[in-house]
Amino acid sequence: MSDESKFNFSEEEQQQQLDKDKAVEEKKEAVRQDAKGLFVSVRTFLSELLDFRDDTDRDATIAAIKGDISFKGATAWILICSIFVASVGLNADSTAVVIGAMLISPLMGPILGIGMSIAINDIDTLRKSLINLAIMIVLSLLTAYLFFEFFPLGNQETSELLGRVKPDIRDVLIAFFGGLALIIARTKKGTIASVIFGVAIATALMPPLCTAGYGLAHGNWSYFLGAMNLFTINTIFIALATFIVLKVLRFPMLKYANSAKRRRIARFAALVAILVMIYPTITFLRVLKNSGFENDYNSFIADEVISNNELWLQNGTLNTDDKKITLYFNGEITEATEVDLRNELKRFDKINDFELEISGNKNRSIDKISEAYDRAIVELDKKDNIISGLQKEISELQENISGLNQQLEAQSASGGIHFSTLAKDAKIRFSDLEYFGYAKMLESKDFIKVDTLTVTNVKWKSSINDSIVTVKEGELLSWLKQELKTDKIRVKRN
Repeated sequence: MSDESKFNFSEEEQQQQLDKDKAVEEKKEAVRQDAKGLFVSVRTFLSELLDFRDDTDRDATIAAIKGDISFKGATAWILICSIFVASVGLNADSTAVVIGAMLISPLMGPILGIGMSIAINDIDTLRKSLINLAIMIVLSLLTAYLFFEFFPLGNQETSELLGRVKPDIRDVLIAFFGGLALIIARTKKGTIASVIFGVAIATALMPPLCTAGYGLAHGNWSYFLGAMNLFTINTIFIALATFIVLKVLRFPMLKYANSAKRRRIARFAALVAILVMIYPTITFLRVLKNSGFENDYNSFIADEVISNNELWLQNGTLNTDDKKITLYFNGEITEATEVDLRNELKRFDKINDFELEISGNKNRSIDKISEAYDRAIVELDKKDNIISGLQKEISELQENISGLNQQLEAQSASGGIHFSTLAKDAKIRFSDLEYFGYAKMLESKDFIKVDTLTVTNVKWKSSINDSIVTVKEGELLSWLKQELKTDKIRVKRN
């Protein structure tokens, strides 16, 4: 092949490679365009799905919120009735009754007014909202106080009451997202009533106030402060959610003719917003911290205590203020177990610096109970063995006695008749016999010759006179001579 043909072939290959590279670039560009189009489509879909700004009626929303702020006449009586209903529900531990009180409560209006007024710099609405909210709170506390003070069954601490005295991180989230749902529903064209009812139930503004009234009526300040803390959390975070949503929706700021006044009100509204945010921020951080403590504590109890079959936990307390955990056990806790629990506690980040105090009940030690039970079983086994041995010895003695009786009877038998048979026959023939004895006796009349004499010793009933006894003894003697086949028999009376 010539050099020219080789050169031409090389150029053709280069052209083919260029065509391939171009095709690859075109495919990559097509993929990029498709990906870009997909991204745009997804963004458009999500925007249409989640964007609610176009469906907002700003003027109607502001007017509706302002209309619900005022507190007088029918609104006051509705509040009083809802407080009574909620107090009865808390006292009766009835969730359904408490929910009914939430639905008729008018407390939500001033709270939305506070959030809206700060968002749009409406100082007059803010002042009106705060005044009406304060009046509602005072009236609610007074009504609940009177109910629990004078109601004859108002001393019971139910689960519905106890559930409102210690807020946690869940209450903060419920209040915030419930407030978001409420204000979004308020700003929509055509209010969604079901959402408003649902938020009224979720945020639960009425029960904390009733629980605070219970605390006042019974002088329980921990209940009062805990319930008011929960109510304050709900109020602030609902107002905060309202403020955020109205800012996102770009509600128009209230315009003032005097620019200096506008700036002054704007600064005041910003200051109020900052001051209001201090408490929920501190509360959120504190509640979040306590929730971390409780989560680690519950995990420690579940993983290291409950799962250990050798430990019998009676009760446990978590003191976050003193950073102390106290565990009460049924049964004695060994030193090795205490060391192991303290070492395991260090694995939990939130509570690894807590002091662990362990208290065992030595009087109810499972080990000791088991030992006592084992000892009792051993003692019973020993006694059973002793009883079995005694029974065996008794059986052997009875057998020996029976054998000896048989030997004696065999030795004392005469004419093949045993004493037991002879005695039985004598008693059958002579029923008046009370005693019968039988023996062989040696005798000698000339002191040279020895004879064998059979002697029977008898005793008759005392009710028989001597003449009859003499006759019977003669009959007995004749019968014995016949039975024993010997004339050398003597009957002797006892």
